[in-house]
Amino acid sequence: MAHAHSHAHAHDHAHSHNHVVTSINRALIIGAVLNTAYVVVEFGMSMYYNSLALAADAGHNLSDVASLLLSLLAFRLARVRQTPLFTYGYRKSTVLASLTNAVILLVTIGAILWESIQRFRHPEPVSGGPIAWIAGLGILVNMGSALLFFRDKDHDLNIRGAYLHLAADALVSLGVVLAGLAISYTGWTWLDPAIGLVIAAVIMSSTWRLLTDSLRLSLDGVPTNVDMPNVLADLQATAGVREVHHVHIWAMSTTENALTAHLVLDPGLSESETTRIKHTVRHQLEHQNIGHATLETEIAAGPDCSTESC
Repeated sequence: MAHAHSHAHAHDHAHSHNHVVTSINRALIIGAVLNTAYVVVEFGMSMYYNSLALAADAGHNLSDVASLLLSLLAFRLARVRQTPLFTYGYRKSTVLASLTNAVILLVTIGAILWESIQRFRHPEPVSGGPIAWIAGLGILVNMGSALLFFRDKDHDLNIRGAYLHLAADALVSLGVVLAGLAISYTGWTWLDPAIGLVIAAVIMSSTWRLLTDSLRLSLDGVPTNVDMPNVLADLQATAGVREVHHVHIWAMSTTENALTAHLVLDPGLSESETTRIKHTVRHQLEHQNIGHATLETEIAAGPDCSTESC
């Protein structure tokens, strides 16, 4: 009966994971196509109407296109089977993609800040009306794209990054619309580079968390969706487990976490009881967002294995 439950649970978990991956891939492709088309239109219009706000917004959207394409590539690589050289396959590429996305956004911020400062020093005339309606189209594109990732945003770091960027883009586009209307009515051309600075600030706020999270995963830190104290408490509370040490938790990808731990068991346990404890622990860990666990067991009366040299 326990075996049937384990098999059914594993089957449901695998089916759910495959469904999430399929949904994410589809959302990434649709989002990339929509935003690429809009970037081409927006950048062309920014040159035609000499608008830094539109150019900055196009640059922001272009960085999102790059992020979506990198994430798509990473997800494809993550599904490649393991090899004798890469025993985890290419799962870690999803972490590298999220880190690259953050770096791309930081470069975009620098370019926008530089151009905004230059425009403040040397103001140029801009047309407010066209800026407003072009940015209005951006609200529809960005909101539509963000909704594609809403359901899966809590399953993966790349998807959360894409969702946050696109949602922020929609707000930025709204700001560009308001600035365009204000320019058309007041003639205040300084609003154009001012909106560029606002866009840079918005990008920075949405990028900082992505940068810190991806750096943490790159350095094999504990993923943000894993509560280390709760994991340790659950392991310690397992019947038959006296002590837990040498616990290491890291991300194999932005969707899969791994753990290794030494479990000190009560003396006198049979092999079947030890197997049951391992099964219980792995089941608990799956509910703590850890799907891959390597457990080393020791007997309490045996040699001490709590030192770093163990």
